[in-house]
Amino acid sequence: MRFPGRRKHKHYFPVNARDPLVAPKSPDEAKSKTHVVGVDQTLVDIDARVPESLLTRYELAKGASTVIPDERALRLYDELLESKLISYEFAGGTIGNTLHNYSLLADDASILLGVMSEEIRVGTSGYRYLSNTSSRVNLDHLQPVAGPIGRCFALVTPDGERTFAISAGQMNGLRPESIPPAVFEDASCLVISAYLLRCKEGDPMPAATARAVELARARGVPVVLTLGTRFVISERPEFWRNFIAQHVDIVAMNEEEGEALTGFADPLLACERALEWADLVLCTAGPTGLFLAGYTDDAVKRETRYPLLPGAIPEFNRYEFSRPMAKAKCEHPVKVFAHIAPYHGGPERITSTNGAGDAALAALLHDMSANQYHRARVPNSAKHVREFLTYSSMSQICRYANRVSYQVLVQSSPRLTRGLPEREEGLDDEAYWAQ
Repeated sequence: MRFPGRRKHKHYFPVNARDPLVAPKSPDEAKSKTHVVGVDQTLVDIDARVPESLLTRYELAKGASTVIPDERALRLYDELLESKLISYEFAGGTIGNTLHNYSLLADDASILLGVMSEEIRVGTSGYRYLSNTSSRVNLDHLQPVAGPIGRCFALVTPDGERTFAISAGQMNGLRPESIPPAVFEDASCLVISAYLLRCKEGDPMPAATARAVELARARGVPVVLTLGTRFVISERPEFWRNFIAQHVDIVAMNEEEGEALTGFADPLLACERALEWADLVLCTAGPTGLFLAGYTDDAVKRETRYPLLPGAIPEFNRYEFSRPMAKAKCEHPVKVFAHIAPYHGGPERITSTNGAGDAALAALLHDMSANQYHRARVPNSAKHVREFLTYSSMSQICRYANRVSYQVLVQSSPRLTRGLPEREEGLDDEAYWAQ
């Protein structure tokens, strides 16, 4: 597992040279294995630059996510292909993107639960999905279905607004009995999206998602929810607040989704409000940067060495060097916040923002997984005096997530096509993150 776990060259933390306060012991490698589990609607992303008149012809609400019939999707695809408007076709799905990125960053396993076409031919959606997914993502548990997986058209108009048209195919056909309990053993987290609970009546996907959440919580595995789009949340904001409070530990969102959930347009205030229902909140806010909000115990909070930042909450980053904990694990919980501006000010030219939030979330999941890995390898380390959610501080996670998100923004694919640069020998933190 790469940063901050196993590496091909050198560890970011000294696993072999253990904490000098810990008596040497030979860890059981098998006991330190960990992975991330995700449930997703398996689909292929089709990115196209289109005129606004096309949205009108296909009855698509600008900026929204609309499920369209397969027949209309076929006509749309043929027109995009004939007019040469398609920029790329890649495996997609917010959880699929996140797991792919996680496995590429960590060089470690993740497990995807969903469906896949039983019959796959070259050029079909199923073929493109498999060929664009990291080999470290375990697809052995996908449920076979008779028919195509989904297709998601990301239609970008000249003003930069993205409109989504989704042809569901069989992507919501995952049945509860296809969720194997064994995959949650030693898992560092379960990742789901709000899309999974927004299906047409009769689809088994919501029940399958509920079973996955039940199995994860029964084993103490943190549940991570990514909110999808603001339209999904704004339809039933009270439902999502209750769902998060009852079933979710960590929420990932952008500023628009945060506003739909909490009523606050300011991402910092949205994060603070979301802490009423979750233990940790990741919020990407476009040109404003990235926010992280959570809890730590008063006894282990750590003050920042960076300048204190103004905002809706004055000097909100005072304790950003703290590591987050579940609120229930804190004797005296303290809210902590961290923020980082876009890496290098953001790319000069952004081809598409599709997948940037998924990339940021993958970095957070990597750090959570690394924490579990290190705790299993060196259980008596000073790093584990409390039951922290992550290995790194909130400030460092922001830097890592920001850097990974930037990597997606500078390419055309919603998934990482390569990992981050290796840290060179003797390169300190500031120099590495400035690369």
